Amino acid sequence: MEVVQLEMKGGVAHITIDRQSKLNALNEVVLNELEQVFLDLKHNEEARVIVITGAGEKSFVAGADISQFPSMSPEEAHSFAKRGQAVFSIIESSSKPVIAAINGFALGGGCELALACHLRFASENAMFGQPEVKLGVIAGYGGTQRLPRLIGEGRALDLLLSGRMIKADEALQIGLINAVFPQVELLSKVEAYADLLMAQSPQAQALTLKAVYRGIDTTLSQGLDAEASAFRDVFKTEDRIEGATAFLERRPAKFKNR
Repeated sequence: MEVVQLEMKGGVAHITIDRQSKLNALNEVVLNELEQVFLDLKHNEEARVIVITGAGEKSFVAGADISQFPSMSPEEAHSFAKRGQAVFSIIESSSKPVIAAINGFALGGGCELALACHLRFASENAMFGQPEVKLGVIAGYGGTQRLPRLIGEGRALDLLLSGRMIKADEALQIGLINAVFPQVELLSKVEAYADLLMAQSPQAQALTLKAVYRGIDTTLSQGLDAEASAFRDVFKTEDRIEGATAFLERRPAKFKNR
């Protein structure tokens, strides 16, 4: 891997995008390597939780590589958008919890990458935005779809139409992120939260993610059907027996991911 680093710490897979000279901006290499890492982690039984961050102290991911925009044809632009969307959909569809540790700029494609993660924790110096309109284009890696679903149509349109950047405290206020920490504490706080996730049943977490993302774009009735199906499927696992037994015996559960 050239720019995407993977380090395993116990059951936590730490992914770091390292293009510091470009503020970790996305390009074809980054997308290809992100795709490969997530496909590999899908089959890695050791990996229980995935954390993704940017190298350095300035930027999570500052955006996409726009140097090719002036010469890009409409057909090439369509392929460009579909490629980023495909990679981010792989991230979103992970059966393992994915946490974005946002340590600086999360703009354009960087904000869209964070949106594709299941949970988002930010440092106090983090900045968020979808500034594409300032370039005469629009968000193309899922921003026009995931942002309204997360923070509501009005707040999303504010960011998408104005291109303005917001600080971490405002991002927390509008529900874009889950928590804010001092930069020096960000990764340790994320790791502590990852430990909390690893204490739970992987099977139950995977089915929870499946139910949420299957139901989010449907009617309430269809979503409830998805939930009931997931609830049925979790009763096929050994983990649910261990969970209930441990509760009744007043001891910590020892889940085996079965």
